[in-house]
Amino acid sequence: MNHSKNLGMELHTLVSRLERAGDQILRTEYGLSYRRFMVLVMVGELGESTQRALADSLAVTEPSMSRMVAALAETGLLTVVPDPAGGNRRHVALTEAGRTLVERAGTDLIRRLTALVESINVPFDTYLAHTQRLNAALDGAGTRNRAATPTTIARS
Repeated sequence: MNHSKNLGMELHTLVSRLERAGDQILRTEYGLSYRRFMVLVMVGELGESTQRALADSLAVTEPSMSRMVAALAETGLLTVVPDPAGGNRRHVALTEAGRTLVERAGTDLIRRLTALVESINVPFDTYLAHTQRLNAALDGAGTRNRAATPTTIARS
């Protein structure tokens, strides 16, 4: 195998490095991990949702999502209320503080990612269009629904 043309490895490395960089920025400047930020982003994308829907959307286990939601609720970024129909379902929604954080941190991450892409002389809109086409191709191939990312938040 010619490793210099291994797109799978390049994509894996790129995504891993971007997530680590995003995690460092979010922890340093916003006091929040990338994983927990993605929960907030997904709640913003889905609107009021259940923990099960969030877990499915972000491809994590329900117990893991339950812990993340509880921690985010303790910090005042999410509200969690029992389902009026009963059972173990709980509805999750962003608080005003959660919406504000998603907007501020998401805008910051998008600005930085845009600058990174443009620093290598690639037009951001072109890169975004190709990335969206790859995601759409995967969606058409019957793969799981993709999770929201900071780049799915509208650019400002």
